Amino acid sequence: MKKAASIFALLTVAIVILVSISSSVRIVKAQDSSYSIEYVSHNVDVMYNGYLFINDTIRLNMTQAPNDFLIGFPEEYGPFVIRCVAYGGSGTYNVTLNVPLEGRVGFYGVKIEFPHGAPETFTVVFILSNSLIKQDAQNATQYTLNFPAYPSLTKNAALCNGSITLPFGSTYISGTVGNGTTGGFTYKQENLQEFTYSPASLTFLADDNEVQIIDINKLKREITINEFSEIDGADTYEITNKADKIIGSISVYLPLNASNPSAEDQFGTRADEPKQIDVDKNRYKINLTLQVENGKSSRFIVKYHLPSFYLNQESGNKFGLTLSLFQFENYYVNQSSMSFILPEGARVTNIGNNLTGDVSSVSRSVYQETLAVNKQGVLPLDNLSIGIEYEYNPLWLSFRPTIWVWALAIVGCAVAAIALKQPKGPARITASTAAVKVRPDYLKSFVDAYEEKMKINLEMKALEEKVQKGKIPRRRYKVRTKTLEARLNTLSRTLTDFKEKMRASGGKYAEMMLQLEVAESEVDEVGTNIKNAETLHNRGELSLEAYRKRLTDYQHRKENAETTINGILLRLREETR
Repeated sequence: MKKAASIFALLTVAIVILVSISSSVRIVKAQDSSYSIEYVSHNVDVMYNGYLFINDTIRLNMTQAPNDFLIGFPEEYGPFVIRCVAYGGSGTYNVTLNVPLEGRVGFYGVKIEFPHGAPETFTVVFILSNSLIKQDAQNATQYTLNFPAYPSLTKNAALCNGSITLPFGSTYISGTVGNGTTGGFTYKQENLQEFTYSPASLTFLADDNEVQIIDINKLKREITINEFSEIDGADTYEITNKADKIIGSISVYLPLNASNPSAEDQFGTRADEPKQIDVDKNRYKINLTLQVENGKSSRFIVKYHLPSFYLNQESGNKFGLTLSLFQFENYYVNQSSMSFILPEGARVTNIGNNLTGDVSSVSRSVYQETLAVNKQGVLPLDNLSIGIEYEYNPLWLSFRPTIWVWALAIVGCAVAAIALKQPKGPARITASTAAVKVRPDYLKSFVDAYEEKMKINLEMKALEEKVQKGKIPRRRYKVRTKTLEARLNTLSRTLTDFKEKMRASGGKYAEMMLQLEVAESEVDEVGTNIKNAETLHNRGELSLEAYRKRLTDYQHRKENAETTINGILLRLREETR
């Protein structure tokens, strides 16, 4: 009797459990039936560096918006997932990678969470590694791509439109889905079944200007603003070659309206002038000075100038810089950093950007501030931009010249004070003579060498003007210039030795050498500024009035510096008499 009662109790418990499970299943099914998938747009885009940009746009028919959504693809693609982003009408959504696809084996799943319920239409983007594209060993222009033809969903989709976007100018050879056309193709599947398992492959031909199987490990962009509101950029790339061929060139994107690009390798060797291959997106081809073998890494730098309209003078001493970062780049960057170097004396007052979650900081030296932003994984989808507001007083233009004047004044006062404190008598005269005495013939040699250097510089300038006007043959210009440069190098070494010995002698000669170097630095700086102003004016970025104003200022500074140099030479020559 007791045994029968026990069996009855166990059966009762089992029935209760089964009823509970059945109720749970019915509840889940009821929840699942609250929406259906109207269609999916599935696009696979082959990026320049071989990464896959997979865009799945999904539209739902809903009686009740779900709080999460599962999507995936065959498990074999899981190890190659680099990044996943989900977004819709209310912004981006949180995603969880590598989750079970409702317990089904053989799938890699992603869960999208909707805090306020799913919108009718949303998009999920996957970035897959370039390890899924292979280059033919015999034909370097032939590539074979492995990709998921359809997304794996937990419900049937009424319609799935698929498409493949190949690099520009590619030629389709063969594939496991669709009909190929130049540049890509489309295909579709009505009533796409739940848990579709659809690996696919495609073979195509492409030029190396349009696809290079490389990893861009780092991209460092440095934007420098000087005291005249001129903006220069420098992009440093660190790449690794994953192709089965040696890479001798690479395509890069510069900010819109960037001009005068130049490239150099990690050792400072200048490369050929970059060639623009896409005007609308400001894309350039860089011929590398050092070819990169398979599995090897390299680094190169691209420098350029940005127009002044990126910078706005908002009011008085307040300035604002607004710049879109990596706007059209059709490649994936593993790690990027951006630095903005402001003029000496500028102070950051506000930073506005859409770099949410990324690391930004402002570093300060004694006179200068630098804004740095670091970001992991950069996509064209990110559409990054930054706005910087800062204060800058134009009086800082005279800061360095003022510092030099004060330095000279302090040195002069110190020398005078030491001379006044020397004891009277023969001992004082002997010490003073030993400190400042320089032989007249030595002074004469220095002045003669310096004046010869000035004459050579004038002759080289005159030669340059003549060849530009066509008054002398270019061959004769090169021969004569080479001779003059050789003589100039010899004189420069001689003058450096003279200066060191005169500085070591102390007294007024050391002071004169300091004044001379300050004046020489001023002449060199003015020369560079004049060339920059001419370039900006020729490109139409500097008005005629502003150009003339700058030239007048530069010429005045140059004349003052040259007057200082001539005065020093005259004083030294008088001491030889």
